[in-house]
Amino acid sequence: MKKSFKILGALVLASLMVLPLSAKPKKNTDTIKIGSIGPLSGAVAVYGTEAKNGALLAVEEINAAGGINGKQIEFITEDDEGDPAKTVSAFKKLTVQQKCKIILGSLTSGCTKAITDQSQATKVIQMAPAATAENITIDANGNTIPYVFRACFIDPFQGTVGAKFSAQTLGAKNAAILYDVGNDYSVGLTDNFVETFTAAGGKVTKESYATGEKDFNAQITKIKNSNPDVVYLPDYYATVALIAKQLRAQGITCPIVGADGWDGLTDNAGDEVLNGFYSNHYAADSTSPAVAKFVTNFEKKYGRAPTSFAALAYDSIYMLKDAIVKSGATNVTKEIAKVRDALEANEGDYVTGHLTFDAKHNPIKSAVMLELVKGADGKLTTTYKTTVNP
Repeated sequence: MKKSFKILGALVLASLMVLPLSAKPKKNTDTIKIGSIGPLSGAVAVYGTEAKNGALLAVEEINAAGGINGKQIEFITEDDEGDPAKTVSAFKKLTVQQKCKIILGSLTSGCTKAITDQSQATKVIQMAPAATAENITIDANGNTIPYVFRACFIDPFQGTVGAKFSAQTLGAKNAAILYDVGNDYSVGLTDNFVETFTAAGGKVTKESYATGEKDFNAQITKIKNSNPDVVYLPDYYATVALIAKQLRAQGITCPIVGADGWDGLTDNAGDEVLNGFYSNHYAADSTSPAVAKFVTNFEKKYGRAPTSFAALAYDSIYMLKDAIVKSGATNVTKEIAKVRDALEANEGDYVTGHLTFDAKHNPIKSAVMLELVKGADGKLTTTYKTTVNP
């Protein structure tokens, strides 16, 4: 009997030793991972924070409604500080360590372009919410990069919009441009503004500066001598705020015009940007039901009106969701090619307008012009001015 008990005890002990090995928790495959890269700190942190908040709002709405095909979205964010080298590091972390097959980002064109080749090489869908440089979705030979898309219109269109608005709505005949010669975004907008404005019979005076400059008075003196009807400032909000102060200080009171990089001015500038107008992806005061719902939900969650960066990121998440559903993919990681094909063919109504993609994965949609004004509370805000169609 003792021997039997010893044998039985040994068997029980052995089985207990085996149980932990056979009871390992199964890896969670019930989520769809979406990685996000953007500047959450640094000089253009406003862009990254707004985009992150817009995307998170979309993720929370989708998850609360049951997710995508019953699976919840797992949203993982990385800060690239607006530095292309850090964008590359963030991409590797998200795709290698986290196994993400969908990346939202980055925000600025330089950071976004830094990972497009890797997105294609690893067959990772890259959706750029706000990178407007023309070469984002195409390679050096002008061929479309199959796995790279964007939610925003491109710089040539914005430069054209700014020029048309200046000539037709403002009635300008003599324009001056002050731009960053080392910034592709600024240069691209400048080139297309000049082409369209001169084609309309206008005259353009150009002055430039290097990235990081703070004193623009020498260039502004030359601009003042040209007696412009309008000054085009194709740069990001922090630099535009500095230039506008120095323009007004020298007595230049004509309208100033810019592009979507001006988002952020309402929180980072003063009266110097009044009589200012810029092209953007949507108007928060639109009467569209989709816009009204988005703005209401965003304000409820974050306590402030959303910028276009929030709207574009929000739309990006919903476009990705629609593509996954339409693809019929049951395993996004293994069937990412199906999702890519469905995204390419996607068409629908979103916050930033009715959207479909052209052959280069650029969205076909309208642009709006916003005016910087003072609200009833005395604070800077924007109001819808007009729409410019493609």
